[in-house]
Amino acid sequence: MRALVVYESMYGNTHRVAEVIGLGLRQFGESNVVPVDEATPELLDGVDLLVAGGPTHAHGMSRPTTRRSAAEAVSKPGTDLSLDLDWAGDGIREWLESLDEGGGTSSAAFDTRIGIPPMLSGRASKGIAKMFRQHGFELVVEPESFLVTYDNHLKPGEEAHAYRWAEELASALSRTHPSMPR
Repeated sequence: MRALVVYESMYGNTHRVAEVIGLGLRQFGESNVVPVDEATPELLDGVDLLVAGGPTHAHGMSRPTTRRSAAEAVSKPGTDLSLDLDWAGDGIREWLESLDEGGGTSSAAFDTRIGIPPMLSGRASKGIAKMFRQHGFELVVEPESFLVTYDNHLKPGEEAHAYRWAEELASALSRTHPSMPR
């Protein structure tokens, strides 16, 4: 199996989740993890599983305005936030809009969001999944959320959750593609 995990991250939470997903997928084959700005079309060649994730902003995927607001939040007094090294540039939404036809390539979507009911927070992963389907990718599992605290840090147990989800992805892929290793 060859997997590619693409992420957008502002404060490092989505980046960390993506790294753990990539680590979990490496049990089953090759797995690369890249920020959205490095996810070139060449990296997608020959990928069996494309995983994409981003932070939930204003009930969905980030936009240029929400990314600017998130970047400005680090300079507010009393915050301990810092920007992820790969925060600048286009987000997952713009990257997905530019994708070529997926031709049925297996995919999965995840997000990070505040740990409140999704009806109140929204879920970027649902929008990512929708755009994957619109581009001809096949979802192997339902979109997944990883929770952060109100002060924007991963909740305890979310890294283990990401690792287990990676194992679930590999298992789902092996069911839909029996020649894939388990």
